[in-house]
Amino acid sequence: MIRKATAVWKGTGRDGTGQLSSESGVLAHTPYSFKTRFENEKGTNPEELIAAAHAGCFTMALAFGLQMAGFTPEELSTEAAVTLEPEGKGFKISKSALTLRAKVPNLDDAGFAKIAGEAEKNCPVSKVLNAAITLDAKLG
Repeated sequence: MIRKATAVWKGTGRDGTGQLSSESGVLAHTPYSFKTRFENEKGTNPEELIAAAHAGCFTMALAFGLQMAGFTPEELSTEAAVTLEPEGKGFKISKSALTLRAKVPNLDDAGFAKIAGEAEKNCPVSKVLNAAITLDAKLG
């Protein structure tokens, strides 16, 4: 399975603007810029999208884990807080803090902690930084 998204950027890093689009159309020419990334201008940014992806992936992995263990959650609510910090001349994503609040009938704390821990470790987005990265770069 391959999922695709595109980024189009015009101008310099600080003064330029870009648009993000996803193959599904959920993102369609969604604006992003220095101000949406490092200030509070309306639009999105890569870290926000990573946070959404991590929260969504983990929560779905947990739902599957609970199902396989015989439990049906009433609600799983996860927030992912992604930290972007300076590193050398650039930046790095240093942390993604998941905060989960769940309602799962008939499951004790120890069982829940075990299933949630496995979901966090096995969620594909949790593993993303260990992925192989390829680059096909061309000037056009």
